[in-house]
Amino acid sequence: MREVLSDLMRWWEAGETVGVGTVVATFQSAPRPPGASMLVGPGGEAVGSVSGGCVEGAVYELAETVVQTGVPVLERYGVSDDTAFSVGLTCGGILDVYVEKVDRTTFPELAEIAADIERGRPVAVATVVEHPDEAWLGRRIVVRAEDDETPRTGSLGSSRADDAVADDVRGLLASGHNATLTYGPDGERRGEGMRVFVWAFAPPPRMLVFGAIDFAAAVARIGSFLGYHVTVCDARPVFATHSRFPSADEVVVDWPHRYLKAEVAAGRVDSRTVLCVLTHDPKFDVPLLEVALRLPDVAYVGAMGSRRTHEDRLARLREAGLDEKEIARLSSPIGLDLGARTPEETAVSIAAEIIALRWGGQGGRLGEEAGPIHHGVAR
Repeated sequence: MREVLSDLMRWWEAGETVGVGTVVATFQSAPRPPGASMLVGPGGEAVGSVSGGCVEGAVYELAETVVQTGVPVLERYGVSDDTAFSVGLTCGGILDVYVEKVDRTTFPELAEIAADIERGRPVAVATVVEHPDEAWLGRRIVVRAEDDETPRTGSLGSSRADDAVADDVRGLLASGHNATLTYGPDGERRGEGMRVFVWAFAPPPRMLVFGAIDFAAAVARIGSFLGYHVTVCDARPVFATHSRFPSADEVVVDWPHRYLKAEVAAGRVDSRTVLCVLTHDPKFDVPLLEVALRLPDVAYVGAMGSRRTHEDRLARLREAGLDEKEIARLSSPIGLDLGARTPEETAVSIAAEIIALRWGGQGGRLGEEAGPIHHGVAR
């Protein structure tokens, strides 16, 4: 949607009607990801793509029909379907495309959503794309951060469905992932019948991993898996190489504290950023932690090391002038107590602690606890 939003807003603001086709699910080798959109403008203009050219003609015709009828349609195109061959989807993939009519009446929230996206404020749109009751089709809720003035607007059809979907949408919004979610007709988690497509408009959160060691490679892999934009930073060029950290989005050769200061000054560190300090070398980690622990709003600061290293690190930080409130923000030794030994197990331990702090979990065994599984507020 991002790539066609400016054109969509131009027509929307002019009071025009637009047909919008969106990829809501893909299977096998589909050419475009969920969220890719194609517009059919009021003058017959085609903007954007749902398949890189394979099924655009069919979606174009369907969009024209939907604009006339006002009834949204969920259509599947795939190699097992004779229609797919006729429209040219020969790549072996399968696409579910949701086509709807968009104007000021059908999508009144669009201007506020576009403004959020332009400002870089996380916002998600959840739309019912399949339901046994056709009256539910096209209903949507808009979900923002819990601390926003309007954390949720709109309704899908019932408070139960709204609560269930909004809870799951916040998880997608935290990682910036689009997805189609499946529920029972009234939002039952163990059920089928209702499918909801979620556009999550948020840049991926950042994970900054300091220390180019074998543990860092495992942390980078799991960070990427969780949806983080991962940067590995180390001052030693012989170790900080892309070949050693193929899962990282960036590998930076610089002194960790200097790099972090520069990223903060550039506005690239925010309340979703997590910092994993794996250097366990005082000449690297103490200057870095002096900077990190004084930042007001990062999500997580963890530092690797033994109990002895931890005590030595605390003494050095106090000598550097950090107060007890700042030091209390440090997760050290890093991770949850899982009994981890290998780099991969340690990475799981670190990821588990980050997730628990984000959502307010306690890290215990669910089978030994009572109450809701999902916690309400991201931290």
